[in-house]
Amino acid sequence: MAAGWWDSHKSLPAGAHVASALADLPADKVSFIADITAADAYGRPVVSQAIFEQLLEVVRGARVFAVLDYALIGGAPAAGAPARGAQLQDTLLERRRALPALKLLLITDQASDTPDAAALPLLRAAGVDVVVTAAGVLRAARLVYTGPWRRTGDHRKLVIADDGHGGLTGIVGSANPQDEQGRWSNAALRLSGEPLEALLASELALARASGWRGDAAPFATAAPAPGNAPLPAATAAGPTARVQTLTEGAILSALLERLEATSPGDAIDVAAFKLADRAVLEALLAAASRGVSVRVLLDPGEETQGLLSGIPNQPVASELQARSAGGVHARWYRTHGERFHTSLVAIYGQDRLWFTVGSANLTRRSLGDYNLEANVAVEVARATPLAAQLLRYYDTLWGNHAALGIEYSADSAVFADPSPAGYLLGRVMEASGLSAY
Repeated sequence: MAAGWWDSHKSLPAGAHVASALADLPADKVSFIADITAADAYGRPVVSQAIFEQLLEVVRGARVFAVLDYALIGGAPAAGAPARGAQLQDTLLERRRALPALKLLLITDQASDTPDAAALPLLRAAGVDVVVTAAGVLRAARLVYTGPWRRTGDHRKLVIADDGHGGLTGIVGSANPQDEQGRWSNAALRLSGEPLEALLASELALARASGWRGDAAPFATAAPAPGNAPLPAATAAGPTARVQTLTEGAILSALLERLEATSPGDAIDVAAFKLADRAVLEALLAAASRGVSVRVLLDPGEETQGLLSGIPNQPVASELQARSAGGVHARWYRTHGERFHTSLVAIYGQDRLWFTVGSANLTRRSLGDYNLEANVAVEVARATPLAAQLLRYYDTLWGNHAALGIEYSADSAVFADPSPAGYLLGRVMEASGLSAY
């Protein structure tokens, strides 16, 4: 019992639970990227994806270094899905051949380091520093001590590189370059500059905690490539975005602060693969009771087999609607073998919009310093193109605003589970740490 308590309450390592300083960037230097998979009226796939191509673009543009941290890499492609693991492997190998001095650091979860994972040995042999996150780096989510069999869940999904002009560029989101997830719906942000500095330092520190002994000096400075002059400093002439990078429990702190500050007339839009964290749920219910418009768009969890099918989202959606007397509105993303893997919360009023997007599910494991997670939080004026793009994305999925008879989402009654058994199972799985989410 004592060992279990210590394992779930021990001090966090350097690089965990990070909140960067707020930084102002030109609003057009922050880009929202969405991968969307749906089906038309005849059941034919309708796929619009861009995150992976922009990941490759960041890597190809690096001249000094690139740091990649992805929970899952490679695997075996599903029918009709691209072989993303092989594409990423080939791109990294090409960059090493073209620029032998380019420093490449790839961090991944233990789930990717399997005997049949061909990519990691090839990359190591080519001079890529491959780090598999060590067990026990973070606290244990389970109340029962599991000793050396416990895994630290590295759930981050990001790339940070020099931009060839003396600055930093990167993508933070929910998408893995993993073959089986090649058709999943995801969301990400591409950004540059100061907000990435703290996240880069976090990555290097956690790599050290997992046994990396590489030289950190090349990652400290992104020197301009030959023939490239540094870009001029950003000015405040145009609309600005206030940007912050967040990891682990710092994501929850920032999110709750924003949820609790909402007032009548404001709106909250949630798009989530998993929604179960009790503090987040209570904050959503409290906001709805104050007259805030609350919408939650969830993955139905129908791909999970057996007793856990639909857990936690189906009973959670029923709970939110029942306890709010309909004040919280819920819909389900229509999946067709893939997953709605997005993790997005947007909070807005008449003049301003704040949102966070990244790897963190809205669960105790992701938000309680038990998984390694990375998000970006952004605040912009409602009048900016970025705000309009984000709200248009959500409204399109929520209201099925599309041609070709595409039905992105379905009414809450389609997958609702008001049964006490489902509710109790979800609560036990979340509170005990036995859940995989």
